[in-house]
Amino acid sequence: MTSGKTWILGIQHVLAMYAGAVVVPILVGGALKLSAVQMAYLISADLFTCGIATLLQVLGTRWLGVGLPVVLGCTFTAVGPLISIGLTDNLPTAFGAILVAGLVVVVLAPVFGRLLALFPTVVTGSVVTVIGLSLIPVAMNDAAGGQGSPDFGQPVNLLLALFTLLVILLLNRWARGFLRAISVLIGLVLGTLAAAVFGKVSLQSVAQANWMGLIHPLYFGRPQFHLAAIVTMCVVCVVSMVESTGVYFALSRITGRELKDADVVRGLRAEGVAIVLGGLFNTFPYTTFSQNVGLVSMTGVKKRSVVAAAGVLLIILGFLPKIAALTTEIPSSVLGGAMIAMFGMVVASGLNILKMVDLHRQENMLVVACSVAVGLGVAVVPQMFDHLPGALKMLLQSGIVMGSATAVGLNLLLNRSSVRSVTAPDMAMES
Repeated sequence: MTSGKTWILGIQHVLAMYAGAVVVPILVGGALKLSAVQMAYLISADLFTCGIATLLQVLGTRWLGVGLPVVLGCTFTAVGPLISIGLTDNLPTAFGAILVAGLVVVVLAPVFGRLLALFPTVVTGSVVTVIGLSLIPVAMNDAAGGQGSPDFGQPVNLLLALFTLLVILLLNRWARGFLRAISVLIGLVLGTLAAAVFGKVSLQSVAQANWMGLIHPLYFGRPQFHLAAIVTMCVVCVVSMVESTGVYFALSRITGRELKDADVVRGLRAEGVAIVLGGLFNTFPYTTFSQNVGLVSMTGVKKRSVVAAAGVLLIILGFLPKIAALTTEIPSSVLGGAMIAMFGMVVASGLNILKMVDLHRQENMLVVACSVAVGLGVAVVPQMFDHLPGALKMLLQSGIVMGSATAVGLNLLLNRSSVRSVTAPDMAMES
């Protein structure tokens, strides 16, 4: 693969995760009534740190990085707690909590690495399926125009989502080679151009953004450390560890690479370091983005060099607010159309794993049925836990976490004799 193609494929990964990356600083900054200058810094610093975090994971060292084509971005789980801490205390308290939570993740990484025996094929397939299914509502909300938008569900949004999806599908049907690999990128570009015809694209944010911006540590001041904020952020990061472990398994299956205990430990340790960097640069806790898993599955491009290119591009965007602002002009409906295909591919990957499981056994059927039902149910109706205490609610409102916990727990209960390490022989059908 030529370097030019690598960079274009890297752009595709950036566009796939970009909306998810910038929506967290937009939500947090808006709720805390930050100025336009502070908001611009939050977005730029977030992109910069996303790039560093991604490179840590992809390139890896003896101690850091899972070595899979993963992209890291700020976790949505942190939005509510960050707003609450910012309103109750201040932003330096939130960033102090993020710093400590990152160190906790680094310390806990070896513990999670020893839990791979809890993820045989029936659990892994269920978790991957839950990851995809729990993201489908996000795709559908975006396809309708973005949750909370004044034009939610308007026909023009639905048409734009459908047009983007059709472009991607037609390219996958008729195109070959590199053109097929960048089908999502082409769909996003053509979808955005179509949206511009309908007046759905405004370049105002691009015009207002500066050409150059600087990222420096402790922009909002020295971190402060309050116990309640630290405990809350530690819960957020532990939830992210569970989600990331599930994503590692999904990617290991898609890429055909056996996942070992040490790989998971290095991946989670790198995630902890990324969270610490988030605290230092006054951004957010970071986790592995599921949408890019769908992109890897759809395009079949599994090279780490492509995701490394995406990491470099994110770092560059962090210093170029005007160019970064240009990518925010992709309408939610266009992104939603692409997400339907990408998240659907994650579901299909999970089903592909489950076909290696003996589903004639009632025990395996129950593991799959209950974990998928719980994961999808929580993702669709998270408000069912609204009356629970804050930290517990945060944990239970994640469809991925609840689905994963259900799969692991039921497998231990129903298939205790078959629990074993996830190794190459585990790819065979379970008896």
